[in-house]
Formats: sequence, structure tokens, C-alpha cells
Amino acid sequence: MYLSFSDLRKAKQQPVDEAEAPVASDGADAPADAPAGTPGASAKTVRVASARVSSVVIALGIVSMFTDISSEATAAILPLYITGVIGLSTVAYGFIDGLYQGVSAVVRIAAGYAADRGDQPKWVAMFGYGISAIARVGLLFATGFAALTAVVVVDRLGKGARTAPRDALITASSEPSNLGRSFGVHRMLDTVGAAVGPLLAFVILLFIPDGYTTVFVVSLAFAVLGVIVLGILVPNKRPRAEGAAGGTPPAPFRWKHLRDPRLTRLLVVAALFGTVTIGDGFVYLVLQSRGAFAAEWFPLFYVGTNIAFLALAVPFGRLADRFGSARIFVIGHVALLGTYVLAAVPVNGALITISCLVLLGAFYAATDGILAALASRCTPVAARASGIAAAQTVVAVTRLIASVGFGLLWFAIGRAEAVVVVAVILAVIIPLAAWLLLGAKGRSRDEGRAETVE
Repeated sequence: MYLSFSDLRKAKQQPVDEAEAPVASDGADAPADAPAGTPGASAKTVRVASARVSSVVIALGIVSMFTDISSEATAAILPLYITGVIGLSTVAYGFIDGLYQGVSAVVRIAAGYAADRGDQPKWVAMFGYGISAIARVGLLFATGFAALTAVVVVDRLGKGARTAPRDALITASSEPSNLGRSFGVHRMLDTVGAAVGPLLAFVILLFIPDGYTTVFVVSLAFAVLGVIVLGILVPNKRPRAEGAAGGTPPAPFRWKHLRDPRLTRLLVVAALFGTVTIGDGFVYLVLQSRGAFAAEWFPLFYVGTNIAFLALAVPFGRLADRFGSARIFVIGHVALLGTYVLAAVPVNGALITISCLVLLGAFYAATDGILAALASRCTPVAARASGIAAAQTVVAVTRLIASVGFGLLWFAIGRAEAVVVVAVILAVIIPLAAWLLLGAKGRSRDEGRAETVE
């Protein structure tokens, strides 16, 4: 699982990963270092090869790590920067946070389609990473509501353009039996950056109390570094047909590929959950106002959540491979419900705060990469990026609605009461979503893979 940079460079030159080599039916013994698919390879060798995480996944994880250092360092200070430094209301913050959560939906489907249709997932992802880096420049000059809104829109459009093609690259580089672990490893590296970014912002503000511009400059540097690593170390990995030897290209993309009933159910469930998933910043503002934390400590909320995410991403990925992605996805939203309950209770203290952050991190570990794995298993190879993009689009749109709505609800009835309302709605949705994914009559198990539609 742990590979050197030389291994990553080799991956760029090899069209087929070791984990993707065709497996021979011959079960005779072979040397321990013989690649799977070599005549005489043992079953043990095949199992070892399939258990390894592709070097392409590691490289993409490094790209995401640098990019998340950039984006999360900025995100960790935006709630205070918007409401404290610029002096905007919680309604204005709710609108901007809604854009931050959901505006990427505008381009997700188009980016997934472009990656499938043009068979160029790496370069579509590169475009997305690039314009997000450009948006970091805008933060250095944005000092009002309109300017901040424009910067957030450009940044999130970049996220929307890169996410589905990147996840399609991960899927194309992984064995089906190892998909949950691959996404878990990628999200683990991604979350290293998500933990380092807020910590970096905290250190800057600790030594430079008004150092918001410094945070933005450092954020820009890491965004550029991520683009460079993507260009150098990540190959343009094409999807291969299910069960095809030698990386045979899949059938051409057709819109009918997205009509699988399992994908439809997944999109409905993702929409239901998305409407009650408020932005992290709101949860942290509730904790901060209740505990009277000093402003410079605010980024540590993000650090705590991301450390929990980091610790749990791979274990949840393994659990998804073993017990089913849909089950883990639902369990993740039970953790989100626990987060809301702890945020709403009128009790203060370090234990409550830490437990709230851990549950929020568990929610992301059980849903972020798992959703992409679920969507990839509900679509044929030719439409994989589009299927992932469809699921992510639904989540982005509904979370935009959730953030804007929660900002208004907070303004109308108060912060604690608003959290209680959202928690009650989520408690009602969880059993319904579990039935749709796991209990609907005639459903296909989420472990089953979609057949390729010609």
C-alpha cells in the first residue's frame, strides 16, 4: 500500500496496474513476486495482488491532499471572516455556504459526460483543479459580498469539474473487490490535507491575529502544487470493460446507461439525506457560540473533524467491501444525527464538543467515498463518471438548499431550535432511506455490479 515516488512514475508508464493484470485460471504455484496473470500464479499471489491499492490511487490521494490543504485552510476561516471581519449576517453566510456546498452541481454532470465521452478523465480533472487554483488568487482581493460570492462560485465549479473524473480514475485503477478500500485510502490521504489545512490556518492566526490574507496566500501555493503533482504523476487511466483482459475499452457512452433502477434509488436517497445535511460551518458556529471559544481557536473544529475522518476512512472502506456499501452509507447518517443531537443539547463541555466532532468525522468517512463506490456499482463502465457525477450533483444541489434553508431557520427561530428541527427530520428520513436501499422488494444487492449495456 505504501509506494515510493519512483513507483508512482512507473505507474504513469504502465497502461495496466499490477492489481489489474488478467488472472489466469491455472492454479499452479509460482514465485512470490510473479504478477497475477503469469501462468502458474498461485491463488495466494492473486489475492495479494488484488488486495494492493493501485499507485494511481496513491498519486490521486497526494493531489487531493495538497488541494485539501488549500481549500480547507480557507474554509476553516470563512465563517469568521464573513461574519466577523466583513460583518455579514448569518443569512448572507448561509447563502455563501450554500453556494460553497452546491454550486458545483452546475458542472458535475457535464464534467462526467465529458470524461466518458472523450475518454480523457485526467484532463477534465486537471481543468477543475486548475480553475480552483485560479480562484485562490481572487480571495486576495475579495472584500465584499459580491466578490466573495464570485470567488466561491469559481472555486466550487472547479470542484464540480474534477470530482467525478477523479473518482472514475480511482475506479478504473482498482479491482471491484477492493473498491471500498481504494476509496478509503484516497479519502484518508485527502483527509490528511483536510486536517492539515485548518491546523495551518490556526497556527497563522495564532501568530498573526489578522492574518487572513496570509492564509489565502498559503492556500494558493498548495493549490498550485496539487495541479503540478497531478500533471506529473497521474496517468490518463481509461476505464476497462468488466471482465475484459488487457484493459479492453468499454462500449461507447449512451444516456440509457444511467437508467439503472439501482442508480435511481440511490439518487432519491442521496437527495433525501442532502436536504438535511447542513454545512459544517453552522455546526461549528453553534459549538463556538455555546462554548465561547476564542476566534483564533475556531479552525480547530475542522481539525478535530478531519482527524476523525482520517482515522475512520480506511476502516469504513473495508467494512463497506465486507458488509455492503449501502449499509455503511446509512450508518454514516446515523452518526450525522448524533452530531446534531449533541450540537443541540444545552450542555457545554469538552467531552460534548469532541464527541460531536468525532461523529461528524465518522459521517464523512462512511459516506464521502462510499457514495462514489455505490454509484460506480450502479452504472456500466461506459457511464461510470456520469453515474458518479449524477449522485454527487444531487448531493450538491440538496446541500445548497439545506445550507440556505438552515441560515434562514437560524435567523427565524434561533440556532438550537433550528438544529433540533433538522435532527427530527433526519431521524424520520433514515429508516425510509434504509428501506429504499436495503429493504425494497426486488432490489439488487449493492454488492452486485451493473452489467455493461451495449
